[in-house]
Amino acid sequence: MKSSRRDFMKWSLVTGGVAVAGLSMLKPAFAQSPVDPVCPALPPPPPPGTDPMPIAEGLQGMPGGRSPATTPWLEPLPIPSVLQQVASLNPPVSPNWQENHQINKGWGSDPGPQNELYEMHIKPGMHSFHPELPTQDVWGFEGIVPGPTMVSLYGHPQIVRFHNELPINHVGIGVPETTTHNHNGHQEPYSDGHPTEIVRSGEHRDHHYPQIFAGNDPREALGTLWYHDHRVDFTAQNVYRGLAGFHLCFDDVDSGNEQDPNPQALRLPSGAFDIPLMFTDMAFDSSGMAWFDPFNFDGFLGDKWLVNGKIQPHFNVARRKYRFRMLNGGISRIYGFELNNAAFMTLIATDGNLLPAPVQVLEVALGMAQRRDVIIDFSQYPIGTEIILENVLEQKDGRMPTGNVLRPGSPVLKFIVDRDAVGAEQDFSQVPLSLRQMPVMDLATAQQHQRSFVFNRQNGAWTINGNFYDGEIPTFTVKQGQPEIWTLKNGGGGWVHPVHIHLEESRILLRNGGLPGPEDQGRHDVILLEPGEEVKIYIRFRTFLGKYVMHCHNLLHEDHAMMLRFDVVP
Repeated sequence: MKSSRRDFMKWSLVTGGVAVAGLSMLKPAFAQSPVDPVCPALPPPPPPGTDPMPIAEGLQGMPGGRSPATTPWLEPLPIPSVLQQVASLNPPVSPNWQENHQINKGWGSDPGPQNELYEMHIKPGMHSFHPELPTQDVWGFEGIVPGPTMVSLYGHPQIVRFHNELPINHVGIGVPETTTHNHNGHQEPYSDGHPTEIVRSGEHRDHHYPQIFAGNDPREALGTLWYHDHRVDFTAQNVYRGLAGFHLCFDDVDSGNEQDPNPQALRLPSGAFDIPLMFTDMAFDSSGMAWFDPFNFDGFLGDKWLVNGKIQPHFNVARRKYRFRMLNGGISRIYGFELNNAAFMTLIATDGNLLPAPVQVLEVALGMAQRRDVIIDFSQYPIGTEIILENVLEQKDGRMPTGNVLRPGSPVLKFIVDRDAVGAEQDFSQVPLSLRQMPVMDLATAQQHQRSFVFNRQNGAWTINGNFYDGEIPTFTVKQGQPEIWTLKNGGGGWVHPVHIHLEESRILLRNGGLPGPEDQGRHDVILLEPGEEVKIYIRFRTFLGKYVMHCHNLLHEDHAMMLRFDVVP
């Protein structure tokens, strides 16, 4: 039985714990293997090569088959380590370096909050994706995949020094040149990871993350961010090779302490019970080495499901509430996640932004670069219970899902309830009925300032309003503080475009002329456009001046060259 992805998303959000009729009646379109679940009809990989992550020379007619079989649930879910502060930077930040920055508090002699100092080394590392595949070369922040989790507190500005230590004479995909984007961060252009501001091997760049609210409005607080390479033309390859990690932000409301005595604090699950989950998909040749095809302009799909860099791991949980920060860190796949026991999850945030109130969900739809925070309460299950998180959206190529919702889905992550929540694991957390209220929109003023953008394919590559990306010339300028309404339109052709706008988030006003559905509520930095869809958004750029970009986050579309530069001016 077929159902569109948009219908799936509409069905997946329900309130008050009442299921939506019809969803449970969908029948599986095919049965996945219980040992090695894979995506159907994936083009075969190239023959084994000597290069780590070799470039495939083409997908059609390639000898071989799918990735080698791997046994699920052999390894525990790895939790990325937290990046630690350093006492100093060597060499120190240049005294006149603050001229590059619009907020100079903590730089030079300017009084203000002391900057926290961090260093991140972008370098090769050896990684095991699965015990039954060979350990192999990756590129990672600190040489690990995913990179260390950055943790920030509003009001505590940071300087993060990114060292490029990638080999100049490398083999395989990617280029040893980087520019690190703090995705959804509210930061000045110099520290935004502009695609053409490249850090070469042997160089470093200091980014300043001021940790201030957009428009000085605490309702604009961000929560689940992530950072990744953004090098022009090679973002997909460098990210696929491993250059991505989480960045979590906290404030007085979402404080990261479930025992916080502050009456403003939400006391959501915290610490060891606040778990980042980066979902990616990869392909491997017959020798078990990762491979990638950068020449498939539609997009690239893998046939192995990874969570935090491991293929189908398991996660042992106590009988209590957990917060899971779900991130689609992949190249071209859209996920539809559900629990195999048809249990509800509590959605609390979209794209890293807390909702006004929690929503009970049966499924979580997750486009490229999107984030969803959910609470799962395991206290209702006896010890020994096993629950599997499944992807139920069928997708056979980089264009978009087929429209089939599959039951059973593809197993991605297994939860094993193995202990009571006692002692240090006692559950002090809560899920309040009210979370964070939305900022007020100035729609009357915004109506006077409207723009339109069409995302389309032209001459074999990708365009916005018929133009390819030029990082040296702004396509348009936008006045600082001016509310605007933008119309984002998918030009059709059978592709989905997840549109990401740097610096500020947007609010969806209309989708195809109708009011936004439940899946469109909240603030977003990625807007998913299906073929022919038209979405009107409210957006306003505050605090910072300078150059930023908007692009499709199907990373092969971005690299070929569905991106534009815009400048914020006084």
